[in-house]
Amino acid sequence: MAELLRFRDALGGARIVPMELGHLPQVEAIERECFSLPWSMESFKEELINPLAVYVAAELQGRVAGYGGMRNAAGEYYIDNIAVAPGSRRRGIGRQIMSYLVGYAGKHGGLFVSLEVRPSNAPAIALYESLGFKKAGLRRDFYEKPREDGLIYTLTFKEEEGC
Repeated sequence: MAELLRFRDALGGARIVPMELGHLPQVEAIERECFSLPWSMESFKEELINPLAVYVAAELQGRVAGYGGMRNAAGEYYIDNIAVAPGSRRRGIGRQIMSYLVGYAGKHGGLFVSLEVRPSNAPAIALYESLGFKKAGLRRDFYEKPREDGLIYTLTFKEEEGC
């Protein structure tokens, strides 16, 4: 079995696991590398104890290569954060993380999964669209450093029933 895991890792496939406190130093380092306004380690710690949050780490060759997380609000899932370390990109790790989160939401009765993305982040937009997310709106001046709008992308599982 260990040989199969090493082979999978050599091909670029990560192991998606629940995020734990031990992951946080590496998560924080990736966060600082990827975002101009990074979350603090304390913010991640709060999410790990939040019963409505689901956070995962992508482990690759014994290291955290990426992570992602979302919150459930009455069956509506909102992705708060997803990142892949620059040295681990273009290996399908972001797709693995997103697929896990979408699958989790679907299995737990989610109505939809939604997120915001910078219009300038073409690789992320291409990934989200390939997973079935559709552009659902715009949040003006959502991002800072640099200031940019946020595109809202949503993947709907089922329509809400009327009152």
